[in-house]
Amino acid sequence: MSLEKFIDYIALEKKYSVHTQTAYRKDLKAFEVFLERYDDQKLEEVSYSEIRSWIVSMVECDISHRSINRKISVLRSYYKFLMRIGENETTPLQHHKPLKVAKKIDVPFSQEEVNTLLNGDYFTDDYVGVLQKTIISLFYYTGIRRSELIHLQMQDVRFSDLLLKVLGKRNKERTIPLLPEIITQLNEYLLERNTLTISKETPYFLLTSKGKKLSNSFVYKTVNTYFNRVSTKTKKSPHMLRHSFATHLMDRGAEINSVKELLGHESIAATQLYTHTSMKQLQKTYAKAHPRAKH
Repeated sequence: MSLEKFIDYIALEKKYSVHTQTAYRKDLKAFEVFLERYDDQKLEEVSYSEIRSWIVSMVECDISHRSINRKISVLRSYYKFLMRIGENETTPLQHHKPLKVAKKIDVPFSQEEVNTLLNGDYFTDDYVGVLQKTIISLFYYTGIRRSELIHLQMQDVRFSDLLLKVLGKRNKERTIPLLPEIITQLNEYLLERNTLTISKETPYFLLTSKGKKLSNSFVYKTVNTYFNRVSTKTKKSPHMLRHSFATHLMDRGAEINSVKELLGHESIAATQLYTHTSMKQLQKTYAKAHPRAKH
């Protein structure tokens, strides 16, 4: 079946994560279900009119333009794959234009909010409390992604060199420097970790209190729960700590290419998404430095 070949392709050749594979499969299956209203219409043989009808139905169901564009992007990748393996000669999305979406600006946590949390007495003194503080600290001190944090292994933390090895998207490896403050937190965590009953086969650095690999939901809930206590921001997720890491570095003068390397972005365009939140700091610098500014 072409759909399964496509999933194998994005898994083996594109190196997409299991989460992305699942999302792609879900979107393609959703379109297959929609096509059931058309007699014997196969996913591989649709015209743009069927795709347009699906778009209209999603709009009528109040699905956001951003989500619709993502689903159609999956379809576009699928039909390009069919052309690549010779099953289709053209794509029905050749002339499709994405729906317009409002520019989305996520406001990162402020430096004061992060400091209030990490310097306060919000975490318990038991294993779970130390683990949760370590999770939040790692996000803020390194800017790593949630999946990267979950899959950190013992040998990835190079204490003597003050370095962290991270395996990012598409198995791209990068190295992130570690400040003494996060090293202190990691050592505190290791003391607690050594009290756990752990299987010798467990390679992961961060573990649950039962010695198991962390789940996505546990990590998300950790960040969300603690930042609910110190922040009124609408979005409180691990990605917002990554956002805060990048923004605060650039607020304090870090060069964008350096931030790009730390984040593991393939292009500078991805890093530039964070620069708008540094505009206030840029305005202050500009007003202070320009020779015609009134001081």
